[in-house]
Amino acid sequence: MTPPIPTSPTLTDADLQRLESLLDALPPPWQPLDVCALDGFLCGVLLQPQRPSLTQWLPLVTDVEARPAPAGAALDELHALVQRRHAELDHAIAQRLWFDPWIYPLDDEATPADCVLPWVAGFAAAMEAFPALMALTHPDLVEPLALLFMHFDPEDLEDADALLAVIDTLEPPADLAEAVQDTVRALMLIADVTRPRAVDSRGPVRRSNRPAPPKGRRR
Repeated sequence: MTPPIPTSPTLTDADLQRLESLLDALPPPWQPLDVCALDGFLCGVLLQPQRPSLTQWLPLVTDVEARPAPAGAALDELHALVQRRHAELDHAIAQRLWFDPWIYPLDDEATPADCVLPWVAGFAAAMEAFPALMALTHPDLVEPLALLFMHFDPEDLEDADALLAVIDTLEPPADLAEAVQDTVRALMLIADVTRPRAVDSRGPVRRSNRPAPPKGRRR
């Protein structure tokens, strides 16, 4: 199967700022995702073994309870920007290409885990809404999931003994760049299980020429 090709240009910084303002403009009682959580959420949606439909996941962007957002031009623009990012991520994951997750420094006192946590919270929201991935028992999923969920407080990971056991063996990232690299690597490892790439008569689909990130650091 040919990997999907984005039909829209990559989001610019201006597009990202516009998306952020559109999400922030949604009034109570709507509870939208922020842009960092949105990015993690979209990755969680795209890595499901059976992809959720647009009508299933899109309402969760503008409200955690999927309440319909106020219709109008602003919502149409918001949806268009979200779907462009969805297409970007879909293309990168399908071809195992590096991409920049929306993970940003918070302040001088913030640890790498603090900065990654909003993104991972969005990923976790997708796991809660669409539990098929977490229901899999494939052994190759444990380490990449541990690389993501290691940023949570262990007390928040109930009934996840296998995950916690692996998390306990991992060294935390030394800086934000390392944390971002670990995040993208984890996603690609999950995709190897839930979205294996097609093989044709010419062999496996071509990989990116980008050097592979290092394996997870053990204590």
